This record gives sequence, structure tokens and C-alpha cells, in this order.
Amino acid sequence: MSSTDIMQGDQLRWPAEWEQQDAVWLSWPHREDLWQGGLAELTGHYADLAAVIAPHAQVRINAARQLHNAIDTLLQQRHVHNYALYDHPTNDVWCRDHGPVFVRRQDGGRQLADWTFNAWGGKFAPWNLDNEVPTRIAESLSIPRLSSELILEGGAIEGNGEGLLITTEAVLLNPNRNPGVSKQEIEAELHRLLGTKKVFWLGCGIEGDDTDGHIDDMVRFVTPEAVVSIIEPDSHSPHYRNLAENNERLQDLRTMKGHRVEIIPLPMPRPLVAQDWRLEQLPASYANFLICNSAVIVPVFNQAKEDDRALGILRECFPGKQVIGFDARRLVIEGGAIHCITQQEIAAKSA
Repeated sequence: MSSTDIMQGDQLRWPAEWEQQDAVWLSWPHREDLWQGGLAELTGHYADLAAVIAPHAQVRINAARQLHNAIDTLLQQRHVHNYALYDHPTNDVWCRDHGPVFVRRQDGGRQLADWTFNAWGGKFAPWNLDNEVPTRIAESLSIPRLSSELILEGGAIEGNGEGLLITTEAVLLNPNRNPGVSKQEIEAELHRLLGTKKVFWLGCGIEGDDTDGHIDDMVRFVTPEAVVSIIEPDSHSPHYRNLAENNERLQDLRTMKGHRVEIIPLPMPRPLVAQDWRLEQLPASYANFLICNSAVIVPVFNQAKEDDRALGILRECFPGKQVIGFDARRLVIEGGAIHCITQQEIAAKSA
């Protein structure tokens, strides 16, 4: 594919997550050395999540070919038929971060934004296979790919589909990602690959987040002019200070048209603590949901009062969509939830 097939900057638009999707990508778990509690239990959870997604979009799975038979068995046991397996080997499961970002071209087609992935600042080696996933998806789908040397993860950016992007200084300005690269240079590269026009910066993330502070655990667009933002009213919580500062900054958030963005508070769950594990407090957040066509799949944590409150807020944010709670306690042991392990693929043709 020649370079003339590639579009950049103003020729691109990054669709909002609520726009039409053809599929949702997962990277299948396969490493016995991860996941306290066992790999078999985790793959069962992945199959359960695929069963929740499949009525709303095709499930597309990155997995080395030798894993395909076992995946087929798990999905068929759950009567999942709307899925496809791809021989795309991976190191780990965080498809939001190592997968590509799908953008819309000026000609109506699709293109992939392919950032460099270094496992959140080199924390979890190896990551060589994960960094190749966007290239493999581009080849499998015959979609043009625009690459970048900028180190970035998909969970670090949030967009409203109309040119506005939110991210955090704790991730993109971290010397473990892009040492020596200025804020202005980072913004220019985001605009080049995504077609965005404005970057709004928040500070730090929630406690226990291996990513250093991904935005998808804190602030999510629910319309082009509204976000839900995580709050923590307990001043003794390790999350309190960072979230209070971020929510203060959000008062200055404006759309490209200059409209004030509505801020809808979304409370945290009660603290989740893992015994004898590398994370003392798990980064559990209701903001780590996936919008998938007619559904919104929300992480819940077996906390009846808190889960119901969060689901109720999100039902008000997404009228007409089915808001589904999915038990994410096993996922947050390794530092993420629903949004972290999924990556949506926009529809092949624009509406």
C-alpha cells in the first residue's frame, strides 16, 4: 500500500465511541504466570464477556493459532456465534492499549492510528507482540495504517467525535513514555493521527493504576457536550486529591464550539483490596465501561448499593441503550476492566 493511500490531520476524524461499530476486539489471555487465581477462570470470564458483546457487535479476537480450538470450545459452550478468530499472537490482554485506534477518513473509509507501545513505560516485559497487533489488524482487514513513534496507549485518550480530546499529564508527559518530547509536539502528533483539533489536559490518575493515570478510569464522554467524571467524597481516600484536582480543571472544559461541557459526577466503588498481591488497592472504577452500539457494558464489583447507583447514573446518560453490569473483580486484579481489554472497530461505511 503506497503512502498516497494514507490520510493525515484534517483529512481524518476520530469517531466517538457511541457511533456505529462493526466489531469489538479482544486479545485473549494465555499466560499462566499472570492473573492471581488461575488462567482457566480468567478465560471463562473472557468468554462470558464475549457473550455479552456478541448480540451488539461481532467479537474479533487476537490470539495465536494454537489457542483457537480452546477459544472455540469456550465460546460455543456459551452459544456465542458472532465472533472471528485471528492469528495475531500477543503478550498480554490489554487490547485498548496495544490495539489500533480506528479513525474515519475524508473519503468515508477507515484508517488505523498505530502508536508505539512500550507496556506503560516498560513496566511489563515482553511487549514485542503486543506492539505488532495494529500492523496485523491492518493487514487482516486491508485497512491503511498511519504509524507514529510517539508512545501512547488507547486508554490514555478520550474523544467526543467532534475534535476534542482529553488526556493526562501523568501518562503522556511521563519520561517513561516520551522523554524530551514537549506537550506541543505531543498535541501535534495526536492531531496528525486522529484529526483532533484540541487537547485538554488533566493531571494524575487514580491509585493503583499501573498505567500512571489513564483517562478511561476517570472521565468519559457520554455525549459531545457531556462527560461523566469519577468523584471520591472521602477525603481520606488515596484517590481524593487527584480526583478533586481533575474535577476542578474540568470546569474549564469547552467544546470546539466554545460550549461548556456538562460534568456528571460518577462515584467510586468502595475500595477493593487484594491480599498478598502487588497492588494494595485495586484501580476499580465505574468509568471503565464500553459503549457498544445499543449497549453500554459497565464494570461492577459485587457492591449492591454502589453498583446500582452507578448503573442508574449511566442509564440516565444513555437513554435508549441497554446498560449491562459485568462483574470485573477478576480483571482489576491485574489493573484494568471492561474498557481496558476491548477496542471498538468503527463501521466500514460511515452512516
